[in-house]
Amino acid sequence: MLELLEGTARHNGLVTAFALVGLVMLISMKLSRHLTMGRVHGSAIAIVIGLGLAYWGGVQTGGTKGLADVSLFAGVGLMGGAMLRDFAIVATAFEVQVVEAKKAGMVGVAALLLGTFLPFIVGAGVAYAFGYRDAVSITTIGAGAVTYIVGPVTGAAIGATSDVMALSIAAGLIKAILVMVATPAAAKFLGLRTPRSAMVFGGLAGTVSGVSAGLAATDRRLVPYGALVATFHTGLGCLLGPSLLFFATRAIVG
Repeated sequence: MLELLEGTARHNGLVTAFALVGLVMLISMKLSRHLTMGRVHGSAIAIVIGLGLAYWGGVQTGGTKGLADVSLFAGVGLMGGAMLRDFAIVATAFEVQVVEAKKAGMVGVAALLLGTFLPFIVGAGVAYAFGYRDAVSITTIGAGAVTYIVGPVTGAAIGATSDVMALSIAAGLIKAILVMVATPAAAKFLGLRTPRSAMVFGGLAGTVSGVSAGLAATDRRLVPYGALVATFHTGLGCLLGPSLLFFATRAIVG
């Protein structure tokens, strides 16, 4: 019987992945309700569990794709891949009310620009502090702090090495994880109660995955607005990274 179930799960990887995520969410919601009395949202707990499972999968198989390297859960790689991820990001826009989106106005634009330049400056500063002195490496790692997609795109455009591009991706992932976990805890302090505040937050935070998960753990109605502005970071970062930001960095460090 167990062999039959295991074989079925292996041959229906995507279905198994959805079932696994559903189980994780069920456990997370119960932990949130009974252990934290709702103070920590179940989505935030699910993120931590997901990271733990990914680490376990990597340790068990020695692979690079986390839980997806375990053959039984190979469907997780498809479920969490670019296709469904991009579909989910685009789908969030359909819940946006145009009237509410217009309220962000120039504040949203300013937040978008700040959310692009400030992480780059921080990332570039960290790169410099760890001994990187060439403009290509500093720009690539700084761009990774904007989002983990902007980093490798910028690095490939300006000729960065593979190890530097890997560091840029790591910088973006760390930022996304921090935003995911910290948003529910800081939501009251940040005043995340309205679509406009969510759009400003999305512009400042900049990471679509982090903003979406964080707002889902705070108030799912705010997710489309935060994701709407955060989505622009990838395009804006990929435009500015290999051009304005690279030239400015090269002018400073030589």
